[in-house]
Amino acid sequence: MTTTSERPSATPAREVSKRVSQSVFDGSRLRVVLLVDVNDGAQQQFLEAYEQLCNQVASVPGHVSDQLCQSIENPSQWLITSEWESAPPFLTWVNSEEHVRMVEPLHSCVRDTRSLRFHVVRETGGASQAEPGQRRLQAHPRIGDGVIRHALTFTVKPGSEEKVAKILSDYASPEARVDDTTRLCRTSLFMHGNRVVRAIEVRGDLLAALRHVARQPEVRAVEQAINPYLEQDRDLDDQESARMFFTRAALPAVHHVSAGGHQEGVRQALYYAARPGRGMRLAELLAQADSQSADDPASPVLRSTVFQRDDVVVRLVDVQPEQGAEAMPLPARVAAEVRELLDAEAARMDLITDRRSPGA
Repeated sequence: MTTTSERPSATPAREVSKRVSQSVFDGSRLRVVLLVDVNDGAQQQFLEAYEQLCNQVASVPGHVSDQLCQSIENPSQWLITSEWESAPPFLTWVNSEEHVRMVEPLHSCVRDTRSLRFHVVRETGGASQAEPGQRRLQAHPRIGDGVIRHALTFTVKPGSEEKVAKILSDYASPEARVDDTTRLCRTSLFMHGNRVVRAIEVRGDLLAALRHVARQPEVRAVEQAINPYLEQDRDLDDQESARMFFTRAALPAVHHVSAGGHQEGVRQALYYAARPGRGMRLAELLAQADSQSADDPASPVLRSTVFQRDDVVVRLVDVQPEQGAEAMPLPARVAAEVRELLDAEAARMDLITDRRSPGA
């Protein structure tokens, strides 16, 4: 059984700068909420799948507890909550192949699911009487900007890179407006070798935006065009095949920081191939370095987002325009530790397309 290969950082939560930021590395406990809509007549199957899942997740490092709740108004609606020591062990588990296999029985008995993740900032009751060091609450909430950052990554067959790059750069942008509360803001697509990374920024509901994009004719045409070149086969007309592909392609944002202001920068990305089991630590080091850069008025970094899944880490940075393409430095101490965690040299990715929606 594959579990997390490294424990989360023991560094206590510290006061953060009063700027737009997000991070999974605050050290505080994590509450995960999964909303589930169960198919009619599939309640028993769902309960059996949940019991099996509980037995397996109980041994995952970092897992504390979980609860299963049923709606008193609609018995087909269920709520699964779990608590974790911190976000990194949960993310390591939820993004693993083990988790993909573990939750497969659930998908055949549910209509829809939605996962939400929260750091525990305050609490009342008996648990609040514990020593602060034991509670590990997030001491200082972060300031958001209403934008959700997410990425997808996949590989294409060697030798097809030029064809894939042309397909991915030559298409009409989809409709930016999803609904009254959700809007696509920006899509940046990079390649390094045969690896593709598509970073998206959404204001509103990420899941609604992803579903909206998947339905757009121009996007479906592009996805169909690159199908023959993908290393992982998929059939977008088959719901299960598409779900498995995009589950494995998900590259979550684990850290974001902005130096403040709305100045436009030059967008660039670096790809880091971590040694087995060291991706989360590598992402944490990059996050710390970029947070320090945001505190330095002389730094060229305007904003930075670190994406990580397993041993794939991508650092997306907007830098001062006058700094050009050479402005993604790391402090010497951090750079030395980063090199020790890498399976290969960090590589600058080629920008294929960077699109902003009108008014974003």
